[in-house]
Order: sequence, then C-alpha cells, then structure tokens
Amino acid sequence: MADNLLYSIGFLLVLAGFGVAILAFIVAILKSARGGGRARGGGVVMIGPVPIIFGTDKESVRVLVALAIVLMIVFVALTLLPILWR
Repeated sequence: MADNLLYSIGFLLVLAGFGVAILAFIVAILKSARGGGRARGGGVVMIGPVPIIFGTDKESVRVLVALAIVLMIVFVALTLLPILWR
C-alpha cells in the first residue's frame, strides 16, 4: 500500500515538473514575441549531493546557489533520516 502511494506521489511530481517546464517555455515564447526583455537564466545539475551550477548573470547564479544549498540539505537530511529513526 505504501509503495503504491509513494509511486503515485513520485509520478505526480514528475508530471508537475514537466508541466512547469512547458509553462515556462510558453511564457518565454510569449515574452519574446512581444519584443521584450533580455534573456536570463541558469541551471543546477545535482550529482548526488554535489551541485554543478551555471547561469547567464550574477543574480541568477546567486539564486541558484541558494537553491542548491537547500537541495543539498534536503538530500542529506533524507539520506540520514532512516538511520536516525532506528
């Protein structure tokens, strides 16, 4: 029962991620069609608890560093959680 619930939650999170990515893509296309603005962006690739961060400007990299730190803390906490519950 718990396995089915976790599978369903994971599947819904993956679908939500794809939905957010598609929505961001559509917003970027609409924004560029109006002739507005400068493109900014970046990304974080997590390999285990180690982040690889890249971006186009300092502001987006700062935000990504903060998010990467939060992701590393969550990863370590979830990894240690089963050990601490014993």
